[in-house]
Amino acid sequence: MPRFSKRFTEFPIYPLAHIPARKKALLAAGVDVIDLGAGDADVPPPPKAVAALQAAAEVPALQRYGFGLGHVPYREAIAAWMQTRFSQYVDPMTEVVPLLGSKEGLAHVAFAFLGPGDVAIIPDPAYQAYLGGTLMSDATPYVYPLRPRTEFLIDLDEIPADVMDRTRVLYLNYPNNPTAAIAPRDYLERVVRTCRERDILLVYDNAYSEMGFDGYVPPSIFEIDGARDVAIEFHSLSKTYNMTGWRCGWAVAAPPIASALTKVKSFTDTGQYMGIQAAGVAAIESWAEFVPQNLAIFAERRDASVAAFRAHGFECEVPRATMYLWIPLPEGIASAPFADRLREEEGVIVMPGSGFGAGGEGFFRVSFIQSPARIAEAAERAGRVLRSMLAGERTEALAR
Repeated sequence: MPRFSKRFTEFPIYPLAHIPARKKALLAAGVDVIDLGAGDADVPPPPKAVAALQAAAEVPALQRYGFGLGHVPYREAIAAWMQTRFSQYVDPMTEVVPLLGSKEGLAHVAFAFLGPGDVAIIPDPAYQAYLGGTLMSDATPYVYPLRPRTEFLIDLDEIPADVMDRTRVLYLNYPNNPTAAIAPRDYLERVVRTCRERDILLVYDNAYSEMGFDGYVPPSIFEIDGARDVAIEFHSLSKTYNMTGWRCGWAVAAPPIASALTKVKSFTDTGQYMGIQAAGVAAIESWAEFVPQNLAIFAERRDASVAAFRAHGFECEVPRATMYLWIPLPEGIASAPFADRLREEEGVIVMPGSGFGAGGEGFFRVSFIQSPARIAEAAERAGRVLRSMLAGERTEALAR
């Protein structure tokens, strides 16, 4: 057996890796599975995007390599949307990087800015692409626990000076997965100022920019003065348009930063299928009509989720953004055993907080991606498991 690299052996287990196979086995056994794990809604994408993909399949020119350039109208649609949505002008040819979903770009950008001896500050819990890109770059991750104490924000003032001196990349994601936290503007201003003072690349994952509720409108990092000097922002069609499997996203940055990611990608892929990018144009152009309707569905599901889980014994905040509830567990109940029992005993799939990093222990994530009725059923089953585990804890305590 060939020996694995040291880099590979440091990879954690990806939090979703084993769930699809286990879900398939449960379904095959006749279990009524309710999957609230992945952020993968059961709502259809924009009809115009589907029609555009069907039409693109008949266009010979779109079947060829796109390379880094890709489908130019896709770049132009992204630039137009950034102007409409955030009042930010970006050059479609030099400041936009088409991606195979934002995940690969979030990992690959590290290759251009990190190396041995460098540090990347990574939130914990977090999307594991941040850690993956850092480890694959042979850099050192500095993991900062996101806890209620700091409102799930990274407080750069708490990071040791010697770590800050070696930091080359800071990953931020607001609205946040998995905690659903949002970042106040004054916080983003302080972060941008620190990154400019220290020449730190700010990797801003904005995949949930269109999933704000109750009047909250998530900003672009480029709305913050000075961010264009140090930031790269990532967007995705996955959550906004229910197109997770299409793997279509983009990054925006000033030309020197954007071109660095483009260069890395030239060694790793030959571009997105341009037919999907053509469909991406149709999706983006449907933003004004499609997104409000889609958001209304998620708002209804959010409210149903909060009400249901509260009714069955869970503390639950009302998130102002994303498609997630980040629910604390009672002291003494670990997240992985809870999620495992809930899946195996009740057929409900949720994500244990520890699957996103050690900082997520004590919580679990619910994706409100199914109908209110199914969410209510899942919450009732979760309540049964929680009560059973609490009873077991009390019995063990008495025995001691």
